[in-house]
Amino acid sequence: MAEACFATLKTECYYRRVWPTNAGAARAVGAWIEDRYNRRRRHSSIGQISPVTFEMQHCNQTAADQEAA
Repeated sequence: MAEACFATLKTECYYRRVWPTNAGAARAVGAWIEDRYNRRRRHSSIGQISPVTFEMQHCNQTAADQEAA
């Protein structure tokens, strides 16, 4: 799993630019992981939806379950 994540990171973020400083590269990688990979990328383990969508569905279901109880 980690290898797939790093391969995607390198392909989508790291190899697409020339990085003048290590600090700039580190900031860009961190931003890519936080925004693109963690929030928007669809994940097979949760039914090919983004983590944000999954959490919204979960919260809505939990709220509906609490109202029904």
